[in-house]
Amino acid sequence: MRVYLRTFSLCIVIALLSLVFLFSKHDAESFKAGLKQVRAPLEPSVAKNFNGVKSKQRPTVTASHSLRNVAHKVNSPGKRETSMQLAVVACGERHGEAVNMLKTAAVLSSRALRFHIFAEEQLHSNIKTALDSWPAFIRAKFSYVVHPISFPHENHEEWSQLFKPCASQRLFLPMILKEVDSLLYVDTDVLFLQPVELIWDMLTHFNSTQLVAMAPEHEEPRIAWYSRFSRHPYYGKTGINSGVMLMNLTRMRMAQFKNDMTSVGLRWDELLMPLLQKYKLNITWGDQDIINIIFHYNPEMVFTFPCHWNYRPDHCIYGSNCIPAEEEGVFILHGNRGVFHSDKQPAFKAVYDAFKHYPFGEDLIASFLLPLEAALNGTTHTYCGKVSHFFTRGLGKSVRKIQRMTPVGG
Repeated sequence: MRVYLRTFSLCIVIALLSLVFLFSKHDAESFKAGLKQVRAPLEPSVAKNFNGVKSKQRPTVTASHSLRNVAHKVNSPGKRETSMQLAVVACGERHGEAVNMLKTAAVLSSRALRFHIFAEEQLHSNIKTALDSWPAFIRAKFSYVVHPISFPHENHEEWSQLFKPCASQRLFLPMILKEVDSLLYVDTDVLFLQPVELIWDMLTHFNSTQLVAMAPEHEEPRIAWYSRFSRHPYYGKTGINSGVMLMNLTRMRMAQFKNDMTSVGLRWDELLMPLLQKYKLNITWGDQDIINIIFHYNPEMVFTFPCHWNYRPDHCIYGSNCIPAEEEGVFILHGNRGVFHSDKQPAFKAVYDAFKHYPFGEDLIASFLLPLEAALNGTTHTYCGKVSHFFTRGLGKSVRKIQRMTPVGG
């Protein structure tokens, strides 16, 4: 009887161990299948739509001067395209802002530029008419492509309406501009106050892990939005602002990004939709929040540039808090929250209007700089107006240099 009981007990132990082994094997296979499910649907949907399923129009390519085709360079932080590549996304009423931003880039820069303009179909004609109307000596500085708005087919509506219409288009630029190695993306409400080549050359300062460059969202954590109100992970102490975003697209396409959804790294195109599904009820600023989540888990990939490369009303509305702007002047002015078109921040509006109304070929000092300085002097009743000399400190030097090199009338 005792021998029988021992044999029976041994059989039960063996059976239990067999069950444990089978369940372990099943769990491992389930995880692999789940990961495969995350990876598999994304790339076909992106490729399918970017080849024209949702958007029937093709990019309009216009070259104002002879440029070589952009070559695809693999992981080359020091070797760049023939032209500086500048991208903007314009939807709704934003195309006028976009054209004015491009005007600032063309006026101040001396190197060749390539504009990538993403816009709704009904805006293409107006944008092309505006750029083609510029005088030949300005058009000789750049070429441009007008691209259709394009999102992954299966989630087109969700992406297109995230935060503001078309704003999240920037997330898909690495997959759309497959032949472009590096790119400077800016929002439409941005004005260059220094030549584009100064920020473009930051690409040569990237180390081996860095693939994007942005400015902090704020300089002071105690009053920063992300550190006070965010309901999701964000980069650093105050988050980053994606309104001015310098990208090594080659590295972005190749990188494996750490994340809080899987134990393995995911490619950029594999990461976007799962992040939106996980955090869409917790994000406020749309695609910028997604960018902050990504680089919270991959901080080594970010090159942080100073606040005067992305100067916003937050840097002066409650008093000056951007020390580099105090020392060197503002290099890029970002008029978020519509301040270029309202009287809330008249100093910002004065700069926008000065560029908008400047006639190409006129004396830059007499027809642009002096009227701008006079307009800014009338804004000193506001906090930003009190520091508006930051806006013209570097700009004045660049304008005078260009004026010395450019005869009146072009």
